[in-house]
Amino acid sequence: MSSHTASTSSPVSPSTTADERLIATSVLVIGTGGAGLRAAIELAEQGVQVLAVGKRRAHDAHTSLAAGGINAALGTIDPEDSWQQHAADTLRESYFLAREADGRLSQRFFGAHTYRRTCYAGDYTGLEIQRTLMRRAAELGVPVIDTVYITRLLVADGTIFGAYGFDVVTGQGVQIHADAVILAAGGHTRIWRVTSSRRDENTGDSFRLAALAGARIRDAELVQFHPSDLLEPDDAAGTLVSEAARGEGGVLRNAEGERFMERYDPERMELSTRDRVALANHTEIAEGRGTANGGVHLDVSHLPREQILAKLPRVYRTLIDLQMLDITTTPIEIAPTAHYSMGGVWVRPEDHGTGVEGLFAIGEASSGLPGANRLGGNSLIELLVYGRITGQVAAAFAAGRTSVRRDPEAVAEARAEQAALLTGDGMEVPRRLQREVRDLMTAHAGVVRDDSGLRKGLEKLALLEERATRVTAHPDVAGFDDLVHAFDLRGSLLAARATLECALERRETRGCHNRSDFPDQDPALRGSMVWTPRTGVEFEPVGPAPDSFRDLAAEHLDDTPRGKLVE
Repeated sequence: MSSHTASTSSPVSPSTTADERLIATSVLVIGTGGAGLRAAIELAEQGVQVLAVGKRRAHDAHTSLAAGGINAALGTIDPEDSWQQHAADTLRESYFLAREADGRLSQRFFGAHTYRRTCYAGDYTGLEIQRTLMRRAAELGVPVIDTVYITRLLVADGTIFGAYGFDVVTGQGVQIHADAVILAAGGHTRIWRVTSSRRDENTGDSFRLAALAGARIRDAELVQFHPSDLLEPDDAAGTLVSEAARGEGGVLRNAEGERFMERYDPERMELSTRDRVALANHTEIAEGRGTANGGVHLDVSHLPREQILAKLPRVYRTLIDLQMLDITTTPIEIAPTAHYSMGGVWVRPEDHGTGVEGLFAIGEASSGLPGANRLGGNSLIELLVYGRITGQVAAAFAAGRTSVRRDPEAVAEARAEQAALLTGDGMEVPRRLQREVRDLMTAHAGVVRDDSGLRKGLEKLALLEERATRVTAHPDVAGFDDLVHAFDLRGSLLAARATLECALERRETRGCHNRSDFPDQDPALRGSMVWTPRTGVEFEPVGPAPDSFRDLAAEHLDDTPRGKLVE
């Protein structure tokens, strides 16, 4: 029978052995970042039993790295703004693949915004959101286990019945029975060498979990490269310099001192869309106008020191800590970095259902809303909005289940997969192969791609996939990190294949996907590349927008320059 209950107390554990722990809950949330916590909060507020699990400490989830702000068309600074204009900006910048002191809430410009609608807490916005969500979850008594790595979703007859994983500290197997599962385990940008993600996050876990459960992956090739990451020191390469730096008036210059955005977007300059600024940076570097380290300069030193310390405290502190560089006097050396997965698990726009009954995906794990380029500041509002909506839908789904069939073979397969990695005699090391995946993706699926490079990437990937069959995990007294790395590798390999195959099929340039051999948009490809391990890539056209949305947004979809520099 269904295990749902009208209690938010800790999930019951019917049995625990030395090898495996069994947990039952009504709704399982996988991922303890902003999206997962917001969904868990909604479920708890509705009186539904919920459990949130994650593989890294919740207080340090990837959401905490989001710096610049969260979008809301409140009109507190620019009264002309509206939700229709926000929707129009989002749709336009997706390349049509998306479906102060006086007491006012302050808002700033981000790239491609018509008005100032990005709310912020200095440049610690994501951290403040994560802290707020954690406090509310604690108030509601939401149980959070942030030492569980989920390796398989459990499905019977096309319907979810739970998940399987292990405790990353003890290695104990964890079997979780649930009437519904919300997948909020992030994207796949860690499969590039230079990335704003840390080494144990965004490794493609969501792609693999969903795909093996029978869901589809959409637009894996649409990866946003943020224009500005640090190049030095080596162990901090990829650390993000928030878009807030450009929003506050920062300018970009090449090694010759030229403010080069005049060449790429003379109207919006540094507040152009992220894909255009990243491509501009890449082009300047590739054509020999970059720095000796292979970067360009982002300069905020012309701004008042007080403004920098008040509006960009995180950027200021980060550069002092990492480079002993004072951004109030000295430009920052930057280059593009893999930053955000626009693609992800295919979901329905109205409820983020995946097509697998009882399985939902939200946050960066899902696809569809950003299209071919994400409007800066949209990700944080997306996770809050869809965390709430999907929590409501999952609660209704779980409450409506009157019986649940659990397939012992699905559990046995998940259990055997872990055991094989721990008892094998292969000599391959997961971390080493993970590095080779990142090198491969950087070389063949970076900011600019072409047919030849993508095919070479697939050839190299096939060799890595074969070598990965000989990976053995070696836990030690410190824990089961090696087993974590082995599963991270499996997620990365699947995500890399989906990305390369989808990129090869999208024979056009659209948004963040730049093909040097197909430099223009192809109207026939205005749609999504949908991928599964079994069928490969299939093209799915974008349907027409609802009449209600078209009518409300039409007047806002013009060619007016978006965004202005703050004087």
